[in-house]
Amino acid sequence: MTKIEVDLPDRIDSEISRLAEQGEFLNRNEAVEDFLTRGLQAYDVESDTTTEGEADGDLFTDAIDEQQDPAALDDDMGDEPTF
Repeated sequence: MTKIEVDLPDRIDSEISRLAEQGEFLNRNEAVEDFLTRGLQAYDVESDTTTEGEADGDLFTDAIDEQQDPAALDDDMGDEPTF
């Protein structure tokens, strides 16, 4: 296992210590390893793991592209209210 030295702001160091002391992690090393792993996974763009049923693409753009102008609809809806 590779060893590295990192300078952390005091607030991050104390937060890691607090989480380890509360039992969220076995020790500080495990906490740091978990945080680094999660951070690297957040930047991992090569392994796109979209599962079935999940939306892909830009949801904002997709929603805009699907919008229609109600005045341009050809359906004769009539003037009767629908319930």
